[in-house]
Amino acid sequence: MNLNEMRFCYFIGIGGMGMSSLALYFHYLGKTVSGYDKNRTILTRKLEKNGILINYHDHINILPKWIHSEKCLIVYTPAIPDNHKQWNFLKKYGKNIKKRSQVLALITKNKICIAIGGTHGKTTTCILLGHILYNTGKKITAFLGGISENYKSNLILNGKELFLVEADEFDQSFLYLSPNIACITSLDQDHVDTYPEKNTLIKAYINFSKQIKNPHKKLFININKKEIFTNKNSIISYSVGKIGGNYYSNLVYMKGNKWFFDFHTPKETWKSLPLPIPGFHNLKNITAALSISDYLKISSEEVRKALFLFKGIYRRYTIHFQSMKKIYIDDYAHHPTEINELIVTIRKSFPCKKILGIFQPHLFSRTKFFEKDFAKSLEKLDCLILLDIYPAREFPMCGVTSNKLLDIIKMNYKNKEVSTLSKVLEKIKKKNFDILLTIGAGNIDTLIIPIKKWLENMDE
Repeated sequence: MNLNEMRFCYFIGIGGMGMSSLALYFHYLGKTVSGYDKNRTILTRKLEKNGILINYHDHINILPKWIHSEKCLIVYTPAIPDNHKQWNFLKKYGKNIKKRSQVLALITKNKICIAIGGTHGKTTTCILLGHILYNTGKKITAFLGGISENYKSNLILNGKELFLVEADEFDQSFLYLSPNIACITSLDQDHVDTYPEKNTLIKAYINFSKQIKNPHKKLFININKKEIFTNKNSIISYSVGKIGGNYYSNLVYMKGNKWFFDFHTPKETWKSLPLPIPGFHNLKNITAALSISDYLKISSEEVRKALFLFKGIYRRYTIHFQSMKKIYIDDYAHHPTEINELIVTIRKSFPCKKILGIFQPHLFSRTKFFEKDFAKSLEKLDCLILLDIYPAREFPMCGVTSNKLLDIIKMNYKNKEVSTLSKVLEKIKKKNFDILLTIGAGNIDTLIIPIKKWLENMDE
């Protein structure tokens, strides 16, 4: 398929993070873009502000007239349910139907492409790297898995000499990509609906690594994981906290609430760099981004300047409110490992503070599989309110509930409870805390503005 010949684009699930960046990309290329999504969100509103028409009702009669055109590209996400009316109609009558990952592969096929994969950290690594590349004048197009606070977007469009993408392992989507440079940030088990056992996930990543191509043909990987991969000549390793690998970061220290570290290349040391997002897990992500930056011959001065200019990532350790009495932090963490590292980081940055956590579990399958691990991570909070499980693409599973998860969390019953999203703010207002932490990948972000307004009014 020649994407240049497509004049129209229709997206089923246009409000997804990966889908919306593609929709913006085609819109900026001058194509007529439209789509469906279940709910109006921050992302869909941004698309609408750009002139993209979105429908929020699953009706066939509201599809655009050009949907049957030979020049119409139909893009879908695997998260769309099988009983979706528009999707079933388009599967039968649509002309050019592609998965989001297939379209991304077509866009980058004959371009120099950098792909960032990994169970955790790929969005942070990708956005940090995209920011560095943009600030150093690279002619880059970057499809991001999160919203960059610098660009208020999940798309950086500054030329087409270099493409930067996230390699999403869900549904084995990343196996459509053939990047020139790839990075694998972590290999924890996740997406258990796609990978019921960890070895199936490892095999998928090994297959992904085999698709890296010349020129470059380089795989950046944590030194602890490099033995898994057979293409040894392509591997460039990095590490954190100890000397090892081609690149490494160490000598982390805090000054006030800010973090700094040293980064070592094969030739020199970049001293006292700022860590723009706190936490040792984020130091791993930035070490990966800096390793690729040095490989691309970006200087330490350019990197340092970009790091100081970095404003953060929406829903990645985002401090929305801070006063002498209260701090409010929001984070996208939805895996036990991510939650654990988030709480450890907050404890280190703000010692001796009482933390109230509001967690919205994401997916029934993930909640069931990691039940005990979620419990161990959440037990590190002082007080917990569990929201109902956010189903996303799934239907309820028998016996998998937030109440069941709450029962196995070893915390005084007075300090833990379950709430609906609509009632949780009133419960928060009655709690005693120093730090309020909202956690999860569902629609928990709809609490951000109400919580901020409440805290700001309380502080007056």
